Amino acid sequence: MEQPNQNIGTRKDLVLHRIKNAESDLNAAGILFDAGEYKAANNRAYYAVFHAINAVHALDGNGYKRHKDAIGNFNKHYVKTEIFPREMGRKVSEIEEIRHASDYDDFYLASREETERQIAVASELVQLVETYCMSQIEESVNETTDL
Repeated sequence: MEQPNQNIGTRKDLVLHRIKNAESDLNAAGILFDAGEYKAANNRAYYAVFHAINAVHALDGNGYKRHKDAIGNFNKHYVKTEIFPREMGRKVSEIEEIRHASDYDDFYLASREETERQIAVASELVQLVETYCMSQIEESVNETTDL
């Protein structure tokens, strides 16, 4: 029996899939936060950011497996050019640092307030990314229908 090609799909499909993953991680962060699992909530908030950033990269056909590359290129091409607010670059760096501490530092204690901020930043970025991506998708649809 022939296996279906797992690589079928458009860039739009990939962008929407990554946004859906970001929203799912953000939802999981909220559930974990409500359960008092702050370290795990920090992890999911970070991954919401990571998937959102990769949704933006998918618009240009780019993908990065290494987190450092995804974030660095996002900052270079989207934050420094002010497509996204400059303060978002700083916030993404902070969310990455806290996720790293939450995941790898044995004695790191994640506070409720800090985790609440992490989730708020993730929510802000996911919303900005979704708005941006949808506008770019709409713009590309309009360009092809104007021909």
